[in-house]
Amino acid sequence: MATKRLSHYDKSGRASMVDVSAKANTKRTARAHAFVRIQPAVLARLPENPKGNPLEVARIAAIQAAKKTSELIPMCHPVAVTHVDASVTVEAGGVRIETIASTVSGTGVEMEALTAAAVAALTVYDMTKALDKAIEIQDVFLLEKTGGKSGDFRRKPGN
Repeated sequence: MATKRLSHYDKSGRASMVDVSAKANTKRTARAHAFVRIQPAVLARLPENPKGNPLEVARIAAIQAAKKTSELIPMCHPVAVTHVDASVTVEAGGVRIETIASTVSGTGVEMEALTAAAVAALTVYDMTKALDKAIEIQDVFLLEKTGGKSGDFRRKPGN
């Protein structure tokens, strides 16, 4: 098996933005996940949150975050996202977040989907921290990606 090389470093080892100008514009999508572990008593109080509905605010935060990803991640390219959305649902033990981002570009949208999931999770924390400082953000990961030179990726269950 050939060893892969990290692409964000030049020959001398300095951090470098990858040149994607020769890559073909293709449709690319990515889905990401995050989980916010919250005590049952705090989950029960979500509907009465005086700051507003934390789930809907987190969904909007995810969309905003995806559009700002290149401003937050130093070597990330500005990508014209063509679609971003998030589902933010309450379940036993916390709030599950899944995001999706799409583009027609020469580079993928994995970072946009991941940033969206992470910021949505941080938003849930922000809106509920008055009730419990022990809330945990867990399991931020890529679920799948499509398109691009490296091909499709789908996370295996349990990974």
